Amino acid sequence: MDAIQAAVLSRKLRELGRWSMRRWQIAQHYRNVLAPFEGARVQLPVEPYGGIVGSRGHIYHQFVVQSPHRDALRVFLAERGIGTEIYYPVALHQQPCFAYLGYQTGGLPVAEQAAQEVLALPIFPELTDEEVECVAESVRSFFSNH
Repeated sequence: MDAIQAAVLSRKLRELGRWSMRRWQIAQHYRNVLAPFEGARVQLPVEPYGGIVGSRGHIYHQFVVQSPHRDALRVFLAERGIGTEIYYPVALHQQPCFAYLGYQTGGLPVAEQAAQEVLALPIFPELTDEEVECVAESVRSFFSNH
């Protein structure tokens, strides 16, 4: 790392706590709006330590939901100008680089299902409250009708 990179990183590290708290706040808003649909329609991220930000809490680098309606939800949100991401579209054991392990399709069904159903919603510290509300209400609207 050169001096310029170190200076930038040093400045960014001062913001880490605030950024983490903002991500957590956005996640809580998404959770509150989507909680009525949790179950067969959507699974929300797990917060194993009670969800507080800190040494053991979730900081939500991503807010990934799982739904059998993932593709339709993604199209619905895209039509409203809301970007989403599918970070892992293929289960690891199905990727060519892991073929030597010998797993076949159907061998890890939970991983395969997740690859077909996970979707990351927008979550970054610079999202405005209005943008967060737009995402949350759009997802709520989708699940209200599916």
